[in-house]
Amino acid sequence: MANVLKMTVIQTIHSLRSAGLSFREISRRLGIHRETVARYARMGSESVSKPSKVLISPAGSEERVDGFEVLTGSAGSNGSRNAAAPWLAWILDQRARGLTAKRIHQDLLVEFSGAAKVSYESVRRLLKKHDGSPLVPFRRMEVPPGYEAQVDFGMVAPVVGSDGKRRRTHVLRVVLSHSRKGYSEAVFTQSTDDFIGCLENAFEHFGGVPHTLVVDNLKAAVIKADWFDPELNPKLAEFCRYYGTIVLPTKPRTPRHKGKVERGVAYVQENALKGRKFTSLSEQNEFLLNWEQKTADLRIHGTTKRQVLAVFHELEKQELLPLPSGRFQNFKEARRKVGRDGHVEVARAYYSVPPEYLGREVWARWDSRTVRVFNDQHQQIAVHARHEHGRFSTAIDHVHEAKINGLEKGIAYLLGKTRSIGPKTHAWAEAVVAVRGIQGHRVVQGLLALTRKHTCESLEKACETALSNQCYHLRSLRQLIGHQADRQEPLEFLSEHEMIRPLEDYASVVAQAIHRQEMSRPSMGEGFESYDAGMTVACKDHRPASGNSQGDGGMQACLRSGYRSPGCSSAEPDSSSPNSATVPPDSVA
Repeated sequence: MANVLKMTVIQTIHSLRSAGLSFREISRRLGIHRETVARYARMGSESVSKPSKVLISPAGSEERVDGFEVLTGSAGSNGSRNAAAPWLAWILDQRARGLTAKRIHQDLLVEFSGAAKVSYESVRRLLKKHDGSPLVPFRRMEVPPGYEAQVDFGMVAPVVGSDGKRRRTHVLRVVLSHSRKGYSEAVFTQSTDDFIGCLENAFEHFGGVPHTLVVDNLKAAVIKADWFDPELNPKLAEFCRYYGTIVLPTKPRTPRHKGKVERGVAYVQENALKGRKFTSLSEQNEFLLNWEQKTADLRIHGTTKRQVLAVFHELEKQELLPLPSGRFQNFKEARRKVGRDGHVEVARAYYSVPPEYLGREVWARWDSRTVRVFNDQHQQIAVHARHEHGRFSTAIDHVHEAKINGLEKGIAYLLGKTRSIGPKTHAWAEAVVAVRGIQGHRVVQGLLALTRKHTCESLEKACETALSNQCYHLRSLRQLIGHQADRQEPLEFLSEHEMIRPLEDYASVVAQAIHRQEMSRPSMGEGFESYDAGMTVACKDHRPASGNSQGDGGMQACLRSGYRSPGCSSAEPDSSSPNSATVPPDSVA
């Protein structure tokens, strides 16, 4: 029968052991067999109240330093002696002054010549072992019904296929913190999609959504761990917004922040799946669901001392948030670069983004129905309906102003621009659209293009003429503008020039010729016929030999002018030059 020691003796063993004494030394001092000392020393000290710490004096005599009992000798927990132990009292005194372990080690090497071989790690371990700060008990965190659920992964039974290959699985355990009702689901990977899918199945299993989710810092949920401001996975954050819940990651490397689910995962591993094998993942999940309903829900919980299912139905279920009308559209997400055409490629289709993102990288998020595009600040910049492979989806707001033609802007826009040219142009453009319909849209666009080469005044005149003649073709308008350009402005007549005779000279010549004609004309009567016949003969003598119609014209011209022949001029011998004869003023008719 094993020796049963009194509590005081057990406390003494733990005190001496914590002071660094070996099992053999403790056995010699207390007179107890060494194996008995070793057995009680290995027993957990959590069931024994912590004794006052025992320190080791390098002098070999027992004393107290700053409230610590000092015993002779010093050894590590494994029986090895700490190199800094001979100066323990001095080291603790320096610690009481508020010095760091690094500073204490530096001063130790300076103050004591025998401490040259003492390392910093020896001083640090000694301070950690004999730190006199009191232990603070953990505080249990209890939450109201429906407020919190804790989530964690764990390794469970493998899946052995028909080919004999083993594939490991992970179980996601979700535990409601108040009632301890849980949900378990096995998956092959710990991806974000699997994580979200298991959470959604757990919400449906509970019939509601907890207000907060406590998770650790796994990559499926947290991109960058930070106790104060963690960076969540964007897909998980969108999932939580859809269900109205909040994710609160634990402090890094602090599993006790989710102690309820930590023990819950161990409960599934030990009670449900230990020693089992399954042929498929669905078979394992079916077994887990049956185990939850018939075993886990009906147990009396060790902490609450009540049945899990009863507490859930009585207190917690009605406090959960309601489920939405449909399941979360689990989407895919990836970075994409905007091409030269202002589109990004998503699942072999192409979707437009605003022109200011040309050549930049954006986030594309898509599901079975919708494609959304976000910038680096996770602000939505575009949304499209999902298209088939090879199709383009272009929003008119994403086309640059310089790349939108007039036809795309509409006829109202084009007519509005013609109003700025002038009222006649605007009226002609409206008439073109009314008469020619759709074809007139392009004619109006061509009219606006004419403003690049012609002034508004010339367009107004041409449109006024075309409108009055009901001409609604652009080519006619161009011809009218061209005729305006070909018309030469009248030149100013020079009244005086050294090479040109004065007008008075030409007037005198004309007046003298008319006077001679009047003097030689016979009186009215029979002589008129002979004069007329003589004029006719004279004109015939000058008729061209070809006999064309020009001869008659020449004759008529001769009759109208009063000259003897069409070729008569002031230069003929019968005419008088202004230099040789001057017609008196009273002779001018």
